[in-house]
Amino acid sequence: MTDGKLPPCPRRPNCVSSEDDAGSARIEPFAFTGTPGDAWECLKRAIQGIGGAIEFESDGYIWAVFKTTVFRFIDDMEFRIDPRHRVVHLRSASRIGYYDFGVNHRRTAALRQRFLQEQARPAGSSAVGP
Repeated sequence: MTDGKLPPCPRRPNCVSSEDDAGSARIEPFAFTGTPGDAWECLKRAIQGIGGAIEFESDGYIWAVFKTTVFRFIDDMEFRIDPRHRVVHLRSASRIGYYDFGVNHRRTAALRQRFLQEQARPAGSSAVGP
């Protein structure tokens, strides 16, 4: 992180970020309900639920990796929680290549949906299906 924020996206169409002001790279952060701790647990389940592997976690920060289906390229996702504004900021970027063919946008949309599902689950219930 830089100055308490996720790094900006490079000026290539292979990255999206909720903390970026650049047109197509800009996405909305994930709003959460409940406590920040509960939201963080929901986020971790959502990441793993769509095939991500959490590589590193510290206070209010997660780095996860995803592999693309066809060529097995590795993409990095970073998250930081902002309890004051009740959002989780995120950044998803391809490690290599110039263009990602919309993979990061689609993955972020799938993760947002899974995160919402996780938040709606009753506490203590187990996840069902992918």
